[in-house]
Amino acid sequence: MSLKTKFTLYLIFIHTAFVAATAKIFLQQKMVLILIELFFLSSLFYGLKLVGKFFLTIDLIKMGTQLIDEKDFTTKFMESGEAEADNLIKVYNQMIDNLRSERLKLQEQNYFLDKILNASPSAIITFDFNNKISILNPSAEKLLGVKSLDVVGKHIIDLGTAFALLLDQIKIGESKVVNLGNTRRVKCQKLFFLDKGFARNFLIIDELTEELRTSEKVAYEKLIRMMSHEVNNSVGSVNSLLNSCLYYSSQIREGDREDFESAIGVVISRTAQLSQFMKSLAEVVKVPAPKRSVCELLPILKNVVNLMQAESQKRNIEWIWVVEQDFQVMLDKIQMEQVFVNLFKNSIEAIEEKGKITVKLDCQEKRNRLTIEDTGKGIEPEIASNLFTPFFSTKKDGQGIGLTLVQEILNQHDFEYSLESLPSKVTRFIILF
Repeated sequence: MSLKTKFTLYLIFIHTAFVAATAKIFLQQKMVLILIELFFLSSLFYGLKLVGKFFLTIDLIKMGTQLIDEKDFTTKFMESGEAEADNLIKVYNQMIDNLRSERLKLQEQNYFLDKILNASPSAIITFDFNNKISILNPSAEKLLGVKSLDVVGKHIIDLGTAFALLLDQIKIGESKVVNLGNTRRVKCQKLFFLDKGFARNFLIIDELTEELRTSEKVAYEKLIRMMSHEVNNSVGSVNSLLNSCLYYSSQIREGDREDFESAIGVVISRTAQLSQFMKSLAEVVKVPAPKRSVCELLPILKNVVNLMQAESQKRNIEWIWVVEQDFQVMLDKIQMEQVFVNLFKNSIEAIEEKGKITVKLDCQEKRNRLTIEDTGKGIEPEIASNLFTPFFSTKKDGQGIGLTLVQEILNQHDFEYSLESLPSKVTRFIILF
């Protein structure tokens, strides 16, 4: 029973008791009895009216609390004409307007943030209070190769990949550049935000492959131009002087002449090699735009392999062809031949003696694919991350421009590619056309 009901029953009871007592006392004096009864009735009516006004404020508070609890921010109260209640109604209506405005603002912000997350090229992974995955945007799904519904509620380490393990080890506020598939590099950064007063972590993963490749290209183009200018100027002057010296060799004593000419010849030969080296570097910088035409890929590959046969036989290397699907490709034949020469040469040198090189043509997800595998030594992780870096080489006399040239040509053709080394020591280079 509510307080209002109790108070109303109390007024009715007390006034009924007064009426009964008065009727008994003034039963013989009807006029006095009527007046007293009218007074009590007026008192009861006025008392009930005061009760209604008194409890109006309490009823408003109760109803308002219920509406707020139900998250109903659209219902407002009409003014009753009572000053105290109307002041409360004004405050409540103003509070409801503010709450509705804030909720609308939050909904718009959440909608905006949701759109940003879905459209962002950056992979974003949000974690809950228990550090379990709560949100993956489409870019994160694509990068990790998973669906959001399959991983929400799990720890990122449960994905079971080396990349996921690395992401789990990143500390809050830390930023790392990670190599993926040898040719791709991403920047991973872990941050936090406050939700209901508690910290929640999230990861932002940005693709840096093209950005770093472009900055590297600008850097080594500038370096090569400077080196080429200085070396070619010096080589030209030195060779001119050396040839002049050879002209005067007849004036040297016959016993010393052979050594003199031999020494000058060695120097000229070395400067010629230096000039050729600079020419090779310049070719990496000056790779022209591909002149594409429709070509059958298999004959191009076989022609390049024929060039390698002598060296392959010398090293006892077997070539294996797996042609599941032959196809034609729009490409620059001359440039792609250079790509295959470098790739096959690398495979032969990786095997050294006795091994197999497999050339496979097939179709993957409606895209033509070339796979080149060798049974060489494999690639160590610390080496793999630097393979496409200009001037990096694991060979004693390597210049470090072979894979850089391959990368330039494939990028200009817009062909996707990857290089991976399997635990079995098999190294695999894949090109998707």
